[in-house]
Amino acid sequence: MKILVVAPHADDEVLGLGGTIARYADEGRHVVVAVLTGHGLEEPHPLWPREAWDVLRREAREAHGVLGVRETIFEEIPAVGVADQAVWKVNKTTMDLVRRVEPDVLYVPFLYDIHKDHRELTHSFSVAWRPCTDVGRKIREVFAYETVSETHWNLPYLEPSFCPNQWVDVGPYLDKKLRAMECYQSQIRSFPDARSLEAVEALARWRGCQVGLRAAEAFVTIRRVSPLSMNGRGGPTSLERTRTDDRRDSSLVPRPGPAV
Repeated sequence: MKILVVAPHADDEVLGLGGTIARYADEGRHVVVAVLTGHGLEEPHPLWPREAWDVLRREAREAHGVLGVRETIFEEIPAVGVADQAVWKVNKTTMDLVRRVEPDVLYVPFLYDIHKDHRELTHSFSVAWRPCTDVGRKIREVFAYETVSETHWNLPYLEPSFCPNQWVDVGPYLDKKLRAMECYQSQIRSFPDARSLEAVEALARWRGCQVGLRAAEAFVTIRRVSPLSMNGRGGPTSLERTRTDDRRDSSLVPRPGPAV
């Protein structure tokens, strides 16, 4: 099984699902992380020199080594400029990526993150996961992850907030998530900044407390084609039980991968 994690910017993947990635890797799953933005190819970036991305991408490779990522892909859509690109160009980049990886599971940023790069790329990948194509039908599960700062700085009451309906137990992998985050020395800030190690751990602890675990990462389910929904047996899926039954029973928290 192949898992594709979409990171608009390097470090989003660790902030949102570093523990889940480490868990997938520990279970022998093939995890690909795609960082979609960078300096850009056509002209100098208006904010940062190309050398800044050399540093950031070196940090990304180190972090992915900690987590056990099989493959890291870097694209060159200009950072903080995704919305300024022609839609067809962005869609071609994301579709080509999905065709190249052929993922079974896809993780994207939350659509209502405050950062426009996150929003535009999630919209673009929604074209790729449409079930009217062979590559779109192959994607059995699509989840949105949260990114400290970007997800939680959205416009309250004016737009939908991140309200998870899927949790993954990352208690045994929280240390790896934090060690991977430490690799991003150019991005880490001091507490109480939202991108501090303390804040990252606090969110994992809080998400764990919501379902009776020591640490968890939370997601919004966009699509989940479950064997239970295809064989006619009926009854709640493991995901539904997480919401309706005793959350203190950690066995009810869905594991990464297809439902069984």
